[in-house]
Amino acid sequence: MISLLKNVNLYNPAPMGIKDVLIAGGKIADIFDVSDHAHHNIPDNWPVEVIDFNGAYLVPGFIDSHAHITGGGGEAGFSTQVPPVSLSEFTQVGVTTVVGLLGTDDTTRSIANLISKVYGLREEGMSAYCWTGGYHYPLTTLIGSAKADITFLEPVIGIGEFAISDHRSSQPTFEEVIKLASEAHVAGLLTGKAGIIHFHLGDGERRLELIERAISETEIPARVFNPTHVNRNKPLFEDSCKLLAHGCYIDITAFPEGTAEPGLEACDAIEIALQRGLPLDKITVSSDGGGCLPCFDQQGELQHMDFGRASTLLETLQATLRKNIALESILPMFTSNVATLLRLHSKGKIVRNNDADMLVLNNKFEITDVMIKGRWHKRDNTTVVSGTFE
Repeated sequence: MISLLKNVNLYNPAPMGIKDVLIAGGKIADIFDVSDHAHHNIPDNWPVEVIDFNGAYLVPGFIDSHAHITGGGGEAGFSTQVPPVSLSEFTQVGVTTVVGLLGTDDTTRSIANLISKVYGLREEGMSAYCWTGGYHYPLTTLIGSAKADITFLEPVIGIGEFAISDHRSSQPTFEEVIKLASEAHVAGLLTGKAGIIHFHLGDGERRLELIERAISETEIPARVFNPTHVNRNKPLFEDSCKLLAHGCYIDITAFPEGTAEPGLEACDAIEIALQRGLPLDKITVSSDGGGCLPCFDQQGELQHMDFGRASTLLETLQATLRKNIALESILPMFTSNVATLLRLHSKGKIVRNNDADMLVLNNKFEITDVMIKGRWHKRDNTTVVSGTFE
């Protein structure tokens, strides 16, 4: 199918004005000014779908770098394991590319299971990758080491989510952390993959101490150290902001509304970053979709829990826009910034020859249409593609 999307207000994610976008072979074939009639040269006998969007926003699909695609949780017994996340729980809310991971439970869940889920999501039509490992050292891997998993297993792009400053972590030493970071970095060099270690940050008082030491005491590039959940409490967010000056990327979690205390809602963390003039190109936002969001007391006893949802990415975008922040200021945090960090070179931007992963938004910034690799998954507010068992 060839599609011509006419009269779209294109954000690529920078604002480009009203354009016509031609899709062919799952790729962005060309982008035209509306006054340019070059695309009228498409032969009449070609099966071209022409849709006039009348000025609606066209933006890149969201890249969610942190989702428990096989389900998270289990921290209050086996009955609290979150089920695997279905295709439409991602695609219908704008996630066109997802990176799956293991968390606290890297015992009953495995990298083999994680990779099989990645392949399943791919078969159902979306782009998917994964991290190797989980919270604990030694890492849970498939073929013996993180370096080998990244090097030889195509979907594996780095290590994550590896836990520090958390009572559920393996309390890793500095030497263990830099050994893993070195493995990730070298494997990234060998393969051209992300080659980073994606750190789960807990509420521990040591916060980013291990990462700060690694940056100052080793030759490993700062970009290799990628902390997430940085907005889970205010002191951690303050320390995380300082990492940006060293070239680190930091990942804000789009917690469900009302669950961020004692931390910051994602929209508030983004607003602070803008007000302070921080390097916005080093900030990303992820959902923790499918993950358990527990609250523990000082003795490690579970008090209550929620779970992450991919829909919080869109909710965060909308909440930030309500603060009168320009769309082009925040959209890269969900799209192009993530693609750059993860070295997903055909993702994150609506430019010629990139994958046709795109969202159509109405004037209320609600998603009406979702296209992944040139195929509609949501069209005119209707689900077109569902998961196998949905």
